[in-house]
Amino acid sequence: MERKVRYVKKVNHVKLYVTAVTSLLYSILGILYVPVLLMVLCNVVDYITGLWAAGSRQDGGISSYRSMRGIIKKVTMWLLVIVGAIIDQLLLYACQVMGYQIHLTFLVACIVAVWIICNELISILENMVDIGIGLPGFLMPLVCNLKNSIDNIDIAEISKNEKS
Repeated sequence: MERKVRYVKKVNHVKLYVTAVTSLLYSILGILYVPVLLMVLCNVVDYITGLWAAGSRQDGGISSYRSMRGIIKKVTMWLLVIVGAIIDQLLLYACQVMGYQIHLTFLVACIVAVWIICNELISILENMVDIGIGLPGFLMPLVCNLKNSIDNIDIAEISKNEKS
């Protein structure tokens, strides 16, 4: 009985910690919370599937250089979202100085995060093919079309529609 009580207390501490961390992240990131969470999840899944697929590729297996290069690439992807957030803040400031009121927070950062998620999904699917897993025929074209749609987004048009 006492063991069960200690277990429940530990579980409650873990729940408390997870809730506190996710609440803090959500309060900091706001609308960026879900795209950033999905981006990090895709980064981890891509890294893992890349390691699994490395043995199936002709260029060899796993190397510490390629592994470190992959981690650096993932971190710089996160920096792209930060650059998008900085651009968002500059646009918001410029609009306020000119007397315009816009309600789009973290628009560029969200678009960058979704673009990165699409790239990661494409990479994950390619890794799965290299591992030998068959994909449904619609899946890769669907993700590629989504990425192409994001590439062709006109932010000025979105802002114009927001004012209407």
